[in-house]
Amino acid sequence: MKLMQNYIDRMIRHAVEDAPNECCGIIAGKDGEATGFYQMINAAASPYRYSMDPKELYRVYREIEDQGSDIFAIYHSHTHTEAYPSQTDVRLASWADAIYILISLAQETPLVRAFWIQDGVITEEEIQVFPNL
Repeated sequence: MKLMQNYIDRMIRHAVEDAPNECCGIIAGKDGEATGFYQMINAAASPYRYSMDPKELYRVYREIEDQGSDIFAIYHSHTHTEAYPSQTDVRLASWADAIYILISLAQETPLVRAFWIQDGVITEEEIQVFPNL
């Protein structure tokens, strides 16, 4: 997966701002390239799980679709655990074509990792970070 540094920075900033609760958001993409960043509200307002507001998700999904893009990645933070999908993350992973990005705040320097979650199987995806244009 290829991402510009700006996307990594924005996800980390969002995670830090929403702590101690988990943050969540969407990265739109087209042809394997990120095209948009959508910081979402965690309707669960919880340090242990996230839930995107259905009305906000519908609005963002329509906007992404209207721009000719798809949901490329879904991101959220783990405030006290590693950047690896929890059992809850796996159970709730419903976007089979999207990459799941986790930002861990459990260590001094936030860690960002990406995963495919398909049919309960977790496969790590390398993130290639590129300088901002």
